[in-house]
Amino acid sequence: MNRTLLILLFGLLLAPLLPAIVMSFSADNNLAFPPSGWSFRWYSAVLSNERFLAGLKLSVTLAIAATIMSLAFGVAASYALVRSKMPFANSLIALFTAPLIVPSIILGLGLLLVFVQLKLNGSFFGLVFTHTMIVTPFVIRILITGLQTMPADIESAAASLGARPLTVFRRITLPALTPSITGAALLSFLISFDEVAITLFLAGQSLSTLPVAIYRYTTERTDPQIAALSVLLILLSVFLMFLLERVIGLARAIGK
Repeated sequence: MNRTLLILLFGLLLAPLLPAIVMSFSADNNLAFPPSGWSFRWYSAVLSNERFLAGLKLSVTLAIAATIMSLAFGVAASYALVRSKMPFANSLIALFTAPLIVPSIILGLGLLLVFVQLKLNGSFFGLVFTHTMIVTPFVIRILITGLQTMPADIESAAASLGARPLTVFRRITLPALTPSITGAALLSFLISFDEVAITLFLAGQSLSTLPVAIYRYTTERTDPQIAALSVLLILLSVFLMFLLERVIGLARAIGK
């Protein structure tokens, strides 16, 4: 019974993807379901679309930068919140994870008003700062869970044998947190790579990430090229999750 419900749930979640997959092989010049013919030409068009390729390059660069910065901040913040026993730890956790509950439109508009004053609108640095702010709460949440499930006795044992705090952190804590850090890094990369709502407010005309390029393309044309690109991005996401599962395991990656 439980297996049947699980299969049904996955079926409902994946069903909306099927029309996009079918239309990506369409021979029509416009989106139509079912297609009147079959062709791979839209995949070739995606791989030669300079707008999408430039957006892909910017999105990957931006996601890598945001992931590195969020990990640097998230590891330090989560360790301090869990291990220091500070009295206002729960309040600080709520503060750090507050961007998760703020609607994207409100957050994007607020950042736009601030960035205009600071002349950061349409700048790469502004986008890196914004994406870091967006993904850091996810990193902190995953790493806090990883630290809470890791026995603190092993750190105490290392300290009792004369290891300095930095040595304990470098040789004991970080290796034990590797699965959680890897999972947080992958999740941060995917969230930053996929972000479109807030980026639309701040990118301006000079910068265009891949999701923004897709959004702008759909306002101009309605051909199956978008469906083909969607299938490629789905395959990329599935590959990354499969790789994470094979190397570390999803449960360990999120700290369970």
